[in-house]
Parts: sequence; C-alpha cells; structure tokens
Amino acid sequence: MHVCLDIQSALAQRAGVGRYTRMLAEHVAAARGNDALSLFYFDFKRRGCDFQPPGATARAVRWLPGRWVQAAWKFAGTPPFDWFAGHADVYHFPNFIRPPLSRGRSVVTIHDAAFLRFPETIEAKNYRYLSRRIRGTVDRADAVICVSAFTARELSALLQVPHERLRVIPSGLDARMRPPDEAALQSLRQRLGLDRPYLLAVGTLEPRKNYPFLMDVFDRLDFDGDLVIAGMRGWKTEGIFARREASPRRERIRLLEYVDDRDLPALYGAAALFVMPSLYEGFGFPPLEAMVCGVPVVAAATGSLPEVLGDAAHLVDGFDAEQWTSAITRMLADQDQRQLFTARGRSRAASYTWERTAALTWDVYRSLSA
Repeated sequence: MHVCLDIQSALAQRAGVGRYTRMLAEHVAAARGNDALSLFYFDFKRRGCDFQPPGATARAVRWLPGRWVQAAWKFAGTPPFDWFAGHADVYHFPNFIRPPLSRGRSVVTIHDAAFLRFPETIEAKNYRYLSRRIRGTVDRADAVICVSAFTARELSALLQVPHERLRVIPSGLDARMRPPDEAALQSLRQRLGLDRPYLLAVGTLEPRKNYPFLMDVFDRLDFDGDLVIAGMRGWKTEGIFARREASPRRERIRLLEYVDDRDLPALYGAAALFVMPSLYEGFGFPPLEAMVCGVPVVAAATGSLPEVLGDAAHLVDGFDAEQWTSAITRMLADQDQRQLFTARGRSRAASYTWERTAALTWDVYRSLSA
C-alpha cells in the first residue's frame, strides 16, 4: 500500500492544523511497517521542508505556485491532486478540505465545526472557503477523521456524515513537551520580564478564544500578578486590544504574540494557573500541554474540552464572570485542590500520544486499501 499525506499545512501554519500535520507525518512514518509513505507539498518559492521523517519520501512541485492550483480547485474543480502528487492507494488531507482526485481512496481530517456553529468568529475568507467546500469534501471522502468524539457528533448533526465514515482518533502531545527544569524557568522569566506570578492562556488571538471575557475575569480577581496571553495575532482582534486598553490593569495584561516552541514548556511551567474560557474547541492542545508541565487548569465546559480534559481540570459551566472569578481564586488558594488537579492532569495528558494517533490513523489507511 502507498499512502500520500498532504503536508502543505505543516509548512504554512505553526499552530493548530499545522502542528497536527507535522506531528502526524513524523509518527505515521514510523507506523507504516512495509507500506510506502510520501509527503507532498507545493514549493514554488523553494523554501523546502524542514522535516524529513525516516521512511517517508518527499515530493514537491516547484514549477507552479500552489495558490494557482488551489484557485483552480476552488473555481473549476480541476486539475486532480494526484496529477501533482503522483499515484497512491490512499490520499490523506489533514486540513479540512479534500481537493479533486481522479483515483485512489481519500481520508480527510476535520478538526472542528466552529465555522458552522460560530461563523461570526471566523475570518471571512476562511469561512467562505470552508462553507462552500465542506459539503463536497464529506460527500466524497472515504473516511473522515475527527480529533474528538465531540467533533464527530457535530459533523453527524450538522452535515449528516454517515457514522460509518467517521473515525474518532484523538491527537497526541509532543513528547518534547515536558516539565521544565529550574534553569529553564529562570531563563524564561528573565528574558520575558515575567517577574510576577501569572495566569496563562495560550492560543491564537481570535474571537473564539474569548479573551475579552478572560480580561473581565482578571479585572475582578484579587491577584497580585499578571495575565499572560501567548498567541500569534489572528483575525477580528480589535475587540481583544480594545478590551485590554480599557482595563484598569492593562499594564498587567501581557500579550506575547510569539513564543518559540522551545520556550513553551517553561512558559507553562512558570504559570500559577492555566485558564481557557474558549467558546468552542475541536480538541484542545494548550490545556493538555499545561497539564504535562505540572500546571492546574481551569477551563470552559464547552466543545470538546469536557471529553478531552475529563476530571483532570476544573470545568466551569457558562460564562458568568463571578463564577469564573470564584473558581480561579479557589484554585490559586487551595493547595490540596492544586495538587489534586496537577496529579490528575499529568496522568490524563500522558494518555495522549502521537504513537497511538499514528497507529490508529494507519489502521484507517489499511481499512480503505483492503
């Protein structure tokens, strides 16, 4: 069997889908056994691919811009993806949408249905792209991988995807995400000027993360420390920056728009608490990463978070600022509760491995080629 994995999103995006694609590529290469794996991407600007898993072959098209091909797919439904990627038995598209194919079976990973449930929180051009092409994708894909059972239920309810084509395969956590040592903590604090205790949130600056509400909660807290939000600037960010400017504690609200992946364990590990009041998640990497690094988590009981985090986080129903203030205050003050959730968190996070994700994904490929 020959599998072709589209890795374009791993080269274009650092977080979310890009991280999923990169980690999946690295680990399915090890899970392939005697099967063949090729990694395909467009590389007109000749930037290359900065990772090459052993056992996988890379195939790049450099004579034609990928955006031209994507425009042709969007408006004309041609040419077929396999004209560029070459022959394979199974093609896997990990970024929501299946392009046209003339042969082979296809797998698509759909990470969430936020663009259907909360279209007002999505970047306009991305909403148009997804909403126009998602129906053709779920109709033509032979298997749809969902990163949580919650996402599978959403696709079944909103797009009527048959249950037999939905495969629930949770994502994994990077094994390099581990509790930092004291030297790493001190170095990070010094370089970023984090000389006070801080609450931490991690994720792209965009409406779905609900950061203005988090600032409302922070303004109510009796907490002699900072609120640190680490995430690249995304879309519809005006409300986030306006809310920060309006805060009487705005000097204590730190927006770190870029943090190197190598610094993330220390950023998590030095936090007093990780908080995630997200409106909707299809999986939820950051709270699990915080758990790995030994930090207790307070999160919204929304989307996939109850499923993914289980009893290892303090989950808050709804978005009442007083309720969130109470939950955070208790978690900061109650040492027994902190120790309980820290221990549960480490155990919970340890169950999410990319080795397991890759093995289950390769099982999907084999089921389609049988």
